[in-house]
Amino acid sequence: MQRRNCLSLLALAAGSPLALAQGTPQEGVDYRRLSQPLATSTPGKIELIEFFWYGCPHCFVFDPALKQWLSALPADVSFRRVHVGFGALHRLHQRFFYALEALGLEDTLHDRVFKAFHVDNENVDSDNALQALAIKLGVDGAKFRQAWASFGVQSKCMQATRLSEDFRIDGVPSLGIGGRFLTAPSMAGRRGMSEQQIGMAALRVTDYLLGLMRQG
Repeated sequence: MQRRNCLSLLALAAGSPLALAQGTPQEGVDYRRLSQPLATSTPGKIELIEFFWYGCPHCFVFDPALKQWLSALPADVSFRRVHVGFGALHRLHQRFFYALEALGLEDTLHDRVFKAFHVDNENVDSDNALQALAIKLGVDGAKFRQAWASFGVQSKCMQATRLSEDFRIDGVPSLGIGGRFLTAPSMAGRRGMSEQQIGMAALRVTDYLLGLMRQG
């Protein structure tokens, strides 16, 4: 797959060459440290961000493992999703995400949206198609259209794209930790692992990086 799209985790699972770390996660292999720390949005907590794209099949496969991990989210960690906006289609889906968020529905509908994209093969390639999908998911059409066109949603999209650039995100799914570190299944995985195992490896690295954050 092309750069700035879904990372090709399937190639890794199939056994493509990769510099492998053993034991303790290694900086520059399993994760990287940002050269310039970023401000976070939740004072007093370590912010964990999942950078994702609704249309990414690897994000869809990673989501169950992430949700299981989030079910025991440590009290000192806050979590949020950031939808990337690499290209025109990403930005269209990004706007859909933030319109749902503006209505307080993104978390409630997250699983159903992923299913619509990756299982039901709904048409998601235009404004009209996404508005029709929102209505099909039970969203009030007038309220959705108002959110879709709002300045607040446009601002959220711009902020999300800027944050992705600040983290130097070039593929998804990726995880930003505390405005200091970045890891991803493509970084933490090992040759020959299944894609599900690669996702779990990324979450183990995330636990390690949260520990580093707690150490200051």
